Amino acid sequence: MAFEEQYAAKLTSAAKAVYGIPSGSHIAMGMAVAEPPALLSALAARAEAGDLSDLKLWYFHSMAHAGKTVLRPGLLAHVRPHCMFLSSIERALLKDASRKGIPPVEFVPVAFSDSPQLLRDKVPLDSFITTVSPMDRHGWFTFGTSNDYSSTAARSAKNLIVEVNEKMPRVFGESLLHISEVDAIVENNVPLGEETCPAIIAEEQKIASTIAGMIDDRACLQMGIGTLPSAVCALLEDRKDLGIHTELMTPALARLAECGAATNQAKTTYHGRSVFTFAMGDRAFYDFLDDNPTMHSAPVDIVNDPRHISKNDNVVSVNATLQVNLGGACNSEHLMGRQYSGAGGQLDFVRGATASKGGKSIIACRSTAKNGTVSRIVPTLDGPVTTPRNDTHIVVTEYGFADLKGKSLTQRAEALIELAHPKFRAQLADTIR
Repeated sequence: MAFEEQYAAKLTSAAKAVYGIPSGSHIAMGMAVAEPPALLSALAARAEAGDLSDLKLWYFHSMAHAGKTVLRPGLLAHVRPHCMFLSSIERALLKDASRKGIPPVEFVPVAFSDSPQLLRDKVPLDSFITTVSPMDRHGWFTFGTSNDYSSTAARSAKNLIVEVNEKMPRVFGESLLHISEVDAIVENNVPLGEETCPAIIAEEQKIASTIAGMIDDRACLQMGIGTLPSAVCALLEDRKDLGIHTELMTPALARLAECGAATNQAKTTYHGRSVFTFAMGDRAFYDFLDDNPTMHSAPVDIVNDPRHISKNDNVVSVNATLQVNLGGACNSEHLMGRQYSGAGGQLDFVRGATASKGGKSIIACRSTAKNGTVSRIVPTLDGPVTTPRNDTHIVVTEYGFADLKGKSLTQRAEALIELAHPKFRAQLADTIR
């Protein structure tokens, strides 16, 4: 059968596509920008009508479409979120549940790099739903902005339903999906979810300047999400032959490629190409990704593998944390007694960058939280250890940086106290005397 005929035979409505998903199923959805809004709405409608219950939903990083549909508070009796990275949507659900005394979100601790294996080997995945780019004349879709665990889950699930959106960029790399692998197709040409950064504050600008000063020509970059990594990138446009090997591709990194600072010519792996596993940004950014052979999408268990990361020289990894204790251990996921986000790929890139020849792993945070009333440099962490002290390399606050490698616990504590806000330094020093 010709590819166009296969496509037509599998094309259906969202309601019909999800009709065969039974109660009690394990289902995974594409994350972030790849959330399939029509399919999520159809699932929510079935749950609301009482036609679907005990649905276990597996995913990383939800966005607005999920929050308005399957993750609505009123549907939690029917849809049980199994979330591997909390966003503002899950934080709101947890806050609401705390008031009502019910646990609405099942948080599943897992490194981002391990999520494909988890969904393939540990979860009896009945269905996978995601947004893809349109099919080409050879019968191939692409996973667009979200390769991550999607390319594995799509082939592990018993049932694969894709939502084709002409606004989803067609990406190069290991992102192809053939029409023969798909069970049902829904078309829904709606705007993709967009992510913008708020204005940077003075403390973050100081941190960004410190970090940018550590990044030389020919460095290979991994940047996390948010205003700080964007501010760092804005200070690197005069660098030469930067490389990009990052979990998340952002508009700030794309601008380095567009202005000629990031050529990827000094990289050992994927020479000449910027490597990423998922992407978030605005419409102009998605247009930049579309049909761009210099952008290479790959599964997260490849992109985030420390052994693979370290094959490039001069890797610089920049990630944020919530707390650093005086030994150098970092809590990047737990806040005010609750799970706030997740481990994501932080430790993967900490280890990959540190193992790289000439590499630098940088963990950054403002020195205080809650309007200056709480120190982020603490004697003891309030939550789990995201990055162990053995792995932490460079810590940066608005008061400077500390390279912890080779330092004793006493030397580490003294160096980190110098990075704390001055009003907390004496109190912190008393804890080590």
